[in-house]
Amino acid sequence: MRESVRFLLGDELVEIASCDPTRTVLDWLRLDRRRTGTKEGCAEGDCGACTIVVGRLDGERLRYEAINACIRFLPTLDGCHVLTVEHLKSTDGTLHPVQQAMVDCHGSQCGFCTPGFVMSLLALWLNERAPSVQRIEDALAGNLCRCTGYEPIIAAAQRMDGAEREQDRFVAAMPTIIARLKALADNETIAIGDGQRDFYAPATVAALAELIGAHPQATLVAGATDVGLWVTKGMRRLNPVISLGRIDELRAISDTGDHLRFGAMANQIAVREALAGISPQLDEMMRRFGGEQVRNAGTIGGNIANGSPIGDLPPALIALGATLVLRRGGERRSLPLEAFFLDYRKQDRQQGEFVEAVLVPKLPAGTLFHISKISKRFDEDISAVCGAFYLELDAAGGISDARLAYGGMAGIPKRAKTAEAALLGRSWDDAAVADAIAVLTQDFKPLTDMRASATYRLKVAGNLLRRFLIETTTPETSTRVAGLLAEATHG
Repeated sequence: MRESVRFLLGDELVEIASCDPTRTVLDWLRLDRRRTGTKEGCAEGDCGACTIVVGRLDGERLRYEAINACIRFLPTLDGCHVLTVEHLKSTDGTLHPVQQAMVDCHGSQCGFCTPGFVMSLLALWLNERAPSVQRIEDALAGNLCRCTGYEPIIAAAQRMDGAEREQDRFVAAMPTIIARLKALADNETIAIGDGQRDFYAPATVAALAELIGAHPQATLVAGATDVGLWVTKGMRRLNPVISLGRIDELRAISDTGDHLRFGAMANQIAVREALAGISPQLDEMMRRFGGEQVRNAGTIGGNIANGSPIGDLPPALIALGATLVLRRGGERRSLPLEAFFLDYRKQDRQQGEFVEAVLVPKLPAGTLFHISKISKRFDEDISAVCGAFYLELDAAGGISDARLAYGGMAGIPKRAKTAEAALLGRSWDDAAVADAIAVLTQDFKPLTDMRASATYRLKVAGNLLRRFLIETTTPETSTRVAGLLAEATHG
């Protein structure tokens, strides 16, 4: 085992042999390194004031990602290249093109959020040429401007000169950084701690299985987009912690012909791109998963294993008929995703078992699929209700198979099996939908909470089913907010 964490902070090689396993990158930067340009705002990954840029090897290339330092654990930076807003300072005092664009467009007002915006724009600058306005808005959706200065910030993003990118010092340094990160890479399991609590980071699936077998009580950390809040908000002291972030095998996405196979550590950005090939509605829904910083860190396996009743991906995958691959030691078993969720925060996962992969079937020709997310705001918000629906029709137009899955309606993501039964053998029309809506109360007894009342949830659940009917039988009728916004912008 290797008893240190190694990463690059700018040009500096950092080696850490001992630390609190759940110490956040934000606290380390501000308190230990005095890099106070990175701000603390919400401490839960919502506002983007703490945004830094982290580069990691992706095959032979270097992929830079904006992430929230407030919920990222310091030891999980092993093998990464870390950039903070201080790294944009040049030796001759000139501003980086991203900074200059912010100045020219008056994009900084009170200044508190500015470093986070600059770092999100830097990640966009390093990865993409000439991004569209929509792409810019997506990249900045996880950054909150408390002075409502979004228009000049977007103008600054448009002004970033793509021609200057080739002369950028970070771009020019990429081959050197790639070589240095490759030199740091190994297949050793990392084992460090603070003397009381332990942190492990295996580099292979086999090593992970062995570690979980030895420490079945361990907390598994994928992107920490939820586990990070257990620490920053819940003040939990986790021990031990096993990070999955060094296991390249678990990031793999493959196309087997009739389905897609996602390793549990495939992040939401890559998952979204792959699932968009199954349905553009999956692409639209995943665009609204937190901000880009959250999507860069969050994973498909974490989204499922977390077991949240309001996670948006499980209802969609249940409607598609997804299957989980679970592993314990050298043994694997498969089960339908819907069977994995037993009760609130309780899953069919044996001691020492972990999610290794998710198998998502492609849509057969002629099937109907729909997904809707209802939340109080469009971007970066948790669902009140999420509905995902799948129908197969026979040659006569009758419904031969139906899967109606909901999130936010119960303690787990769950199918509405009574409503499904009301549809089977029927024509796909108003009468069938009305009968299915009428029996939704037999499938769900939703709670009233801060996001919605039980009455509202039941009403919306039925309305989403009716929306599915409208979209699939009168496609000229637009019911999509994204589509209406696009028409308003460009029409």
